[in-house]
Amino acid sequence: MGQPSPHSPALLLLAAFSRHEDALDWARRKATDAWGPPALESPAFDFRETHYYEPTMGPDLRKIFFAFTVPLDPADLVDVKLETNRWEETYAGMAEHLEPRPLNLDPGYLTLGKLVLASTKDFTHRIYLNRGIYAEVTLYYKHRRWQHHEWTFADYRREDYQEFFSRCRDYLHRHPWQERQA
Repeated sequence: MGQPSPHSPALLLLAAFSRHEDALDWARRKATDAWGPPALESPAFDFRETHYYEPTMGPDLRKIFFAFTVPLDPADLVDVKLETNRWEETYAGMAEHLEPRPLNLDPGYLTLGKLVLASTKDFTHRIYLNRGIYAEVTLYYKHRRWQHHEWTFADYRREDYQEFFSRCRDYLHRHPWQERQA
């Protein structure tokens, strides 16, 4: 019989997605207030894989990723997703943008072997966590590169995204929190 053991801390990731630079800046400030300054920040990537978000978010969307120094217990992903959902609602209510959803925030975490995203939507490949939040393994690391699944969002298959995730993986490999906490 296997013995339960705690999960190693993971690297908290946040994807901020908008056509408005002020929305991305606001997201960076909120996340920094909650989790401290990002250890790593991606460039703002042009989002061109689908037009799915345009009715609620508008055209010319950009996505930026933040990776935080605070170690994340993967069990806390539910709380993080619920908090970022509240931030989206707050920003939509205070911003003077025409779109009903001017900011999209997608939290997740990265371990040495996988990138996991939180979602409020159930699907065949998602696992229910708690309080209406699901998780999916979006990418996995094998043979020294990121691999995708058939359900992986098209933008997460991009080489430039995966280069950033590799930087995050290298950061995590160099910062073993479990040793610093001991």
